[in-house]
Amino acid sequence: MQKMFTISMIKKTSSGFCILLITALSACSGHSDADQTAARVIPAVEAVQTRTGSLPLTQRLSGVVEAKNQIGIYPEVSAVIEEVFVQNGDNVKKGKPLVRLRDKEFLERMKQAKAGYQIALAQLKQAEAELKEQEADIKRNKTLAEQGLISPTDLETAQTRYISSEASVALARARVDQAHSTLEERNENLAQTTIRAPITGTVGNRNAEIGMLVTGSTRLFTLGQLDEVRVNVILTDRMLAYIEEGQTVDIMDERAPGGVLSTKLSRISPFLNPVSHSTEAQIDLKNQEAILKPGMFVTVDIFYGESEQATLVPLSALYENPTTGAIGVFVTDATFDDASLVTTPSGQSIELSDPVDFRFKQVDVIAKGRMEAGIGGIPDGKWVITIGQNLMGGDEGKARVRPVRWTRVERLQNLQREDLLEDLVKRQQKTSIDSILMNQNNRPAD
Repeated sequence: MQKMFTISMIKKTSSGFCILLITALSACSGHSDADQTAARVIPAVEAVQTRTGSLPLTQRLSGVVEAKNQIGIYPEVSAVIEEVFVQNGDNVKKGKPLVRLRDKEFLERMKQAKAGYQIALAQLKQAEAELKEQEADIKRNKTLAEQGLISPTDLETAQTRYISSEASVALARARVDQAHSTLEERNENLAQTTIRAPITGTVGNRNAEIGMLVTGSTRLFTLGQLDEVRVNVILTDRMLAYIEEGQTVDIMDERAPGGVLSTKLSRISPFLNPVSHSTEAQIDLKNQEAILKPGMFVTVDIFYGESEQATLVPLSALYENPTTGAIGVFVTDATFDDASLVTTPSGQSIELSDPVDFRFKQVDVIAKGRMEAGIGGIPDGKWVITIGQNLMGGDEGKARVRPVRWTRVERLQNLQREDLLEDLVKRQQKTSIDSILMNQNNRPAD
């Protein structure tokens, strides 16, 4: 009778990744009860073969995505919304109207400013005419004074009136300039009742409805160009010793080919926050298929070098001995042929091996990177357990093995990384909801 088994995958966070526990139930017809009991006490595990290589040294960070030229759209005047021209997701050209505010009050103010400007012009003309009259009068008085027909006092009086007329003209011109500035301001305010797109981009976060009274602090939309995005990450002062502009960056996203978007670190701000002693780094990348959305949290790996040559194992192979606290791996001297290796995440068509001996071996972790660890103390080519170490029950024992390829282990670890990111987002959403509810509960009653 063909052996049958079931796989129970239980998520358990340990050392930043998920350990999948596999429990195998084996029953063979014709075997004695003692054989069946012995089969049940031997655990089922997954194992992978170690290999030699160097690890890329990485710094893992969390980043936040924003669109290129992402800006908030705010009104520059306070008024009631009369018309909204766009919806979330609309692509708009620079200068396209987004919202029209009620302009009745602004039209009246503009008319008043125009009338004030006309009055100022008339007053200037009147002052200039008076100045010409005084200019002619003083010329006549000078001629009369030269002929001795008027006294010097009369001439001084005429000169005083002329100076006064000059001052009146200067004052009238200043009033014209003031009235003209007021008129331009009123025209500008009137034009601002139609809010236009300052850039070409995509509309989002709509917060504009007909009848709303908006002020300069009311954000109506968010506008940005989604064909390119920027990922912002925070660097500590310690990281600046080895992280530089131009280093390779991997951004994890399950919708991207291979689950990774590779690019370069674009820039690092040279100014650190005096309190947190951290600064911001930015990563620019193309987003033609709109894979990344503004506001998303993403996992970012920055590669800043390579480790020395070492024996490589998946991070999931590292196990902390609960008795001694030592970090090591469960290793066997057994070997497995290529035909038995599991490559797919399910692995349901592959039978378990016969029981083989495993022993716990303490190792030195030289470096970690790309979900792998470089270790010392284990030779290349040995098989180590990646799933099921806690079922061994001691420093050594027997286990039935499902031998797997590295690709399967990497896929499982990537799936866990996405689960952790999803859990982080859910916790942040819950925190935001709790904060809103708390604010509502603390709000004083009307």
